[in-house]
Amino acid sequence: MIRGIELIDARIDLVSPFRTSFGTQTYRDLLFVRVLDDDVEGWGECVAMSEPGYSSEYIDGCRAMIERFLLPFVGPQTSAEQFVERAKEVRGNYMAKAAVEAALLDRQLRLAGQSLAEYLGATKDRVASGVSVGIQSSIDELIKVVGGYLADGYLRIKLKIEPGADIEQVRAVRSTFGDDLLLQVDANAAYSVGDAAHLAKLDEFDLLLIEQPLPEEDVVGHVDLARAVRTPICLDESITSYEVARGALDIGACSIINIKPGRVGGFIESKRIHDLCLDRGVPVWCGGMLETGVGRAANLALAALPGFTLPGDTSASSRYFAEDVTEPFVLEGGHLGVPTEPGASRHPLAAQLEKMEVRRTSHHL
Repeated sequence: MIRGIELIDARIDLVSPFRTSFGTQTYRDLLFVRVLDDDVEGWGECVAMSEPGYSSEYIDGCRAMIERFLLPFVGPQTSAEQFVERAKEVRGNYMAKAAVEAALLDRQLRLAGQSLAEYLGATKDRVASGVSVGIQSSIDELIKVVGGYLADGYLRIKLKIEPGADIEQVRAVRSTFGDDLLLQVDANAAYSVGDAAHLAKLDEFDLLLIEQPLPEEDVVGHVDLARAVRTPICLDESITSYEVARGALDIGACSIINIKPGRVGGFIESKRIHDLCLDRGVPVWCGGMLETGVGRAANLALAALPGFTLPGDTSASSRYFAEDVTEPFVLEGGHLGVPTEPGASRHPLAAQLEKMEVRRTSHHL
């Protein structure tokens, strides 16, 4: 029986600055949801960032949303599925909802002795690992960083791009590392549809995809862009639900979808989007939000579903953190193993969490 919920704020340093078109991160503010039960506990990780750059959600707002509006939906016997249905009364706030859903799902799967991979219908015991490379200070530095990740064994490289740091950077990576390198780019909505001719210059590099070139709301603009470039368009920020994914595919706004559980409200909705894409023959891959091992474990379970045919951003713990809050995930032969133990999350190590924790509040049911 659930007897309470804890919200735990923490902070973890990144091993190196991570620069995208919307800012540079040197650390990660964390928010964990812990479900307290008489028999087991469940953990979920909120993927929102400190500021509303990638998304309109941000970490302090998610905490307030959970405390004021979402926790009242949780009772002593509430399942993750029941919470998802009840939380539909609240508009948006997908990252906050996903964190609570993950913690409830972790608890109920541990009680049932079932792994998240089994619950979702995974078909793989390991997933191919790609890495996201932030915008670098120079092309020489970019080549050095990419070479290091390839030496580590990563199977796919994703370059963050923005106006002024795009064509020449991609050209340098492709010419240095060859045509066999699985290479894609991510604009994080940094361009407009008026940049179509410029983005078409990327066609010569045989990229896997261009991820979210235009603003989140400009789904129709992506239709026009998809007609102007040969490189496949992948949507990330724009895809916030099953309904949006279906609509984007219907109108030809994209031919690939990046599924991030936090962005769409959780793993139950992620599975629905996966099934839609699998039915239509649309490739999907699992994006990352610089999660610790708590959330990374769940992402790996999701990425083991059959429709995830492209390497995702499910990198090893050491890609971002010198010390993870959990037992680290380690790259082996370009892959990460899918967790098979009961539950939906990897739980924090008490000593690690104590070093990172900022505050903790308890809410009794």
